[in-house]
Amino acid sequence: MAVKLGILAGSGSLPAKLIDFCKQTDREYFVIAFEDQADPKMIGEAPHSWVRLGAAGEALKRLREECCKELVLAGPIKRPSLSNLRPDRRAAKFISKGFFSKGDDGLLSGIIKSLEEEEGFKVVGVDSLLSELIAGPGILGVHFPNNDQELDIVRGIEVLYKTGSLDIGQSVVVSQEVVLAVEAAEGTEEMLIRCKSISNGGNGGVLIKLPKPGQEKRVDMPAIGPRTVQKAKESGLSGIAIAANLTLVIEAEKTIELANKEGIFIVGLNPNDYKADYVID
Repeated sequence: MAVKLGILAGSGSLPAKLIDFCKQTDREYFVIAFEDQADPKMIGEAPHSWVRLGAAGEALKRLREECCKELVLAGPIKRPSLSNLRPDRRAAKFISKGFFSKGDDGLLSGIIKSLEEEEGFKVVGVDSLLSELIAGPGILGVHFPNNDQELDIVRGIEVLYKTGSLDIGQSVVVSQEVVLAVEAAEGTEEMLIRCKSISNGGNGGVLIKLPKPGQEKRVDMPAIGPRTVQKAKESGLSGIAIAANLTLVIEAEKTIELANKEGIFIVGLNPNDYKADYVID
């Protein structure tokens, strides 16, 4: 029998999907819903506790009280300033180790290490629970990239190979092999909004979204969904390229249906086919 699962809920619909998974499989679970991050509608009537992001000690105490043995991190977390974080003693330990001076992957990898080695939990990836959300290889839909767009994809992978190794971001927008935008701390959607004011003519551009080289797969796995497609369309893009077997497609049927309607291609590819040492942990 599976052990009780602790769901650490950030934003988006992923926490709700994990809650549904637990209900459908009769798995015991408990949700730590982070204040100002998780959507109350996504938590619903699930057994949960609202916890301030900086109150790590309280979160760990509740997880132990609920006898959770495995943890899954679900949904994006917007990184707060230290003044807004107001860290308790346990959260301060992360800061003292320098985790908050690192990029997102360095921070999250450090958190996983601490949760497992110091706190005794086992951290599992969303993909191990919701394998049906993982994008497969090839074209997802009816539209295909043309030769120019394939060159944009190649250029985007080259850029992400370099920026990803610096733990900067997972996404880039390329048009006619010119980089229009690189994702930073604002996230993919805000990056796409920035692209609205940038026009490079030609084929409209491609969003390339990949894990960072060496990224910890159990957290911050790249994800797209209907909103990604909608924002790409509003920004004048023609397609989306993602890493096959390493990307979550939230509401896949709706995502692909919208992409088909809007003339947006979605393609799953293997980064190692373009960069032999683009290794994901």
